[in-house]
Amino acid sequence: MSDPTPDPTPDPSTDPSTVERAFAAALYAGTDTALDTGASLLAADPGADAELTRRGEEFLAAAWRRGWQPADVVRYVRRELDETHVRLVSALVLGEAGGRPAPHPRWAAQLAELAEQVGAPAPRTDRFSRATAVLELYRLLLALPALEPLDPPRRAASSASAAGSSSTSGSGSNSRMLARIRALLAKAEATGYPQEAEALSAKAQELMARHSIDEAVLASGGTAARDGGGDAPGACRIGVDPPYETAKAVLLDAVASANRCRAVWHEEFGFSTVVGFEADLEVVELLHTSLLVQATAAMTAAEAAQRAGGRRRTKTFRQSFLAAYAHRMGDRLAAAVREQTAEAAGEGGRDLLPVLAARDVAVTEHLERMFPKTVTTRLRGVSDEAGWHQGTAAADRARVERHRPLR
Repeated sequence: MSDPTPDPTPDPSTDPSTVERAFAAALYAGTDTALDTGASLLAADPGADAELTRRGEEFLAAAWRRGWQPADVVRYVRRELDETHVRLVSALVLGEAGGRPAPHPRWAAQLAELAEQVGAPAPRTDRFSRATAVLELYRLLLALPALEPLDPPRRAASSASAAGSSSTSGSGSNSRMLARIRALLAKAEATGYPQEAEALSAKAQELMARHSIDEAVLASGGTAARDGGGDAPGACRIGVDPPYETAKAVLLDAVASANRCRAVWHEEFGFSTVVGFEADLEVVELLHTSLLVQATAAMTAAEAAQRAGGRRRTKTFRQSFLAAYAHRMGDRLAAAVREQTAEAAGEGGRDLLPVLAARDVAVTEHLERMFPKTVTTRLRGVSDEAGWHQGTAAADRARVERHRPLR
């Protein structure tokens, strides 16, 4: 009787890797026990680290295909997890980007900002704790839903030459204009006098309005092109961070509307999508960031004054303050834009109004294609009368007066 035929030697290449076994245990089960099992497997095998990083980069690549961008992912991780996971995902995003060119300038700017924020290396920790954090991060990345893809705004390649100047000089003029706007807003944020801060913001908005008008005329070649010019609207996402996200989203909506853009707030993800032409999106980002700084400073001062008078203020006061500030500031910014538009039209720009109207239509149509269904959100928690009056007064101190164009 012959010996039984021995089993063939197992092929190591067919065995699941440590990473595969850790993922099977932890990524698709939502229990802490499953997470501990996966983390233990990874912690015991240092040779799995490279594959673990590579798989994380694959998860990020899938997120990009679903419409996410680097800043969106980092913001959402910060919202849902903690700073350990933010450091992990930041390093993962930069590693995944490698040396390849960014898809567009906004993407490149997000990567550059992220690289600046990474800073010092993360504190040393044991392998099990790190593996646990990595698996928690990957669980979140796997669950990211699809977002509306953002088409970056484009400028007409021939718009500068159509207006009688080279593309290079047009770009330089645009940079100089934005630098002047940033300088005004920086002064507004730095001053300790609320009236001066908000007057500087008003001047910045005036300059922004003129900048938008000049860009519209430039893009249309100086004539009232029926399609609003050779460029086209696009969209960007702007973070709306806690606390008081709803009031901050209202402020962003006010700034966007005043600057010929439209904003849609995504409460679940902590950002608003702003639709508009590139020149207008740039100033919306600048002004919204600055006004948040100023509104927070004014709110803190108002709350301190209330407490000094023996009245204890609460979250309701702050929410009401910011809501009133946003509402009133929107009115002031819109008035500044109307004045600038009327002045520009009165200076012989008879073709200006049709150009601006065409661009407004283009923005609305782009918004409706991206978001065919939107709902109105009610601003809750605005019930503190003192907070509302204080917020309105803070916005009213922005004396939006007529000035000579700052060019």
